[in-house]
Amino acid sequence: MIMNAAGETLPALSLIASQRPLVIAHRGYCQIAPENTLPSFRFALAAGADLVELDYHHSKDGKMVVLHDNYLDRTTDATARWPEKQIKVGSRTAAEIQSLDAGKWFDPLFAGTRIPLLAEALDTIQAGGVTLIERKDGAPADCIKLLREKGLINKVVVQAFDWEYLRVFHEQEPAQVLGALGPPAFLSDGRKPEGIAKGLSAAWLDELQKTGAKVAVWNDNVSREAVQLAHQRGLKVWVYTINDPAAANKLLDLGVDGIITNNTSLIWKTVALRARTGNS
Repeated sequence: MIMNAAGETLPALSLIASQRPLVIAHRGYCQIAPENTLPSFRFALAAGADLVELDYHHSKDGKMVVLHDNYLDRTTDATARWPEKQIKVGSRTAAEIQSLDAGKWFDPLFAGTRIPLLAEALDTIQAGGVTLIERKDGAPADCIKLLREKGLINKVVVQAFDWEYLRVFHEQEPAQVLGALGPPAFLSDGRKPEGIAKGLSAAWLDELQKTGAKVAVWNDNVSREAVQLAHQRGLKVWVYTINDPAAANKLLDLGVDGIITNNTSLIWKTVALRARTGNS
């Protein structure tokens, strides 16, 4: 386990250094529980996920709330509560958002489940695992402040599709491990990536390294050559969102370092079977 000068363990750095493929729970164990909720995170931890991924937005009053979509409609009872459609997360306060039911849509067994604040989610996940925080909106300083307050620098990993956000985050907290989600709509200098194909490539890795990120978090449009190039540059490659053993095996054969999945146990089984046959 990697430690800092104060003797504190830094699990994010240890996971980055791992020689085995990581199993990363997408929005918790969202195959069996409502995504981005505390039950989903607890199930992911129970299933042994190396990292538990979540997404956060800012509420109207500036609180960081855990939700994937820009709107409250899909995963809460917001449209039943309020006579509107496409209700933006940023149009409601954190108290209003937390008054919603974020579980019944998935299964009546989860009725009454709430949308957690990012701070609450971190308390739950970090008690037994490592969080992969995906920023959906908000300034880097907000996330950095929370991580510093909780003593979680390099005890979590932070990722985003917004590479400018990552670049600024790295400037403000250069020690923190970052993942660059791709392909992004814009590069870290605000340019559109015109002329760059969407598959992971040397051109993308050139741009990614400008953000300070240590992980390329890509879709399944990766090749053995691209993974090897990333490794030569000291970067890791994680792939999203893989829920099929055949697809996972194909990617692991290419040398990817992590699989992000909705079905944590299925991908663990896939990894375990590979180890059993000496194909890890």
